[in-house]
Amino acid sequence: MATYTDYLWFTTARRQEFIRITDEVRAIVEKSGIRDGMVLVSAMHITAGVYVNDWEDGLIHDFQVWLEKLAPAGLPYRHHQTGEDNADAHLKRTLMGHQVIVPITNGDLDLGPWEQVFYAEFDGQRRKRVVVKVMGEF
Repeated sequence: MATYTDYLWFTTARRQEFIRITDEVRAIVEKSGIRDGMVLVSAMHITAGVYVNDWEDGLIHDFQVWLEKLAPAGLPYRHHQTGEDNADAHLKRTLMGHQVIVPITNGDLDLGPWEQVFYAEFDGQRRKRVVVKVMGEF
């Protein structure tokens, strides 16, 4: 089995953003030369996530509303007693997940008809990265 590793870097303009990264992950898979296997896409920061779902603005808005109801910003979280102010971002990341594994077939992402890969930022406006690890056979 062969492996190939690359990274995606993000500095978001807003504290919370959802960014479609399917094309970037696909390009890394193509660059790897792996024809059959899987790709792990994992946020390397504890206030960011990676998930697979539909690329539809209404759904992305629904995620934001749902997450804010479950983990509202501005509450007096115990984590804030340490000098931090981002407990809600940690909780939102836990809800959305921090990584996905996507199958590779014939050198391409083997996603369902509406599936896309997303980077979810919950405490942005600073440089963060995602590791993309491609594993399989040439």
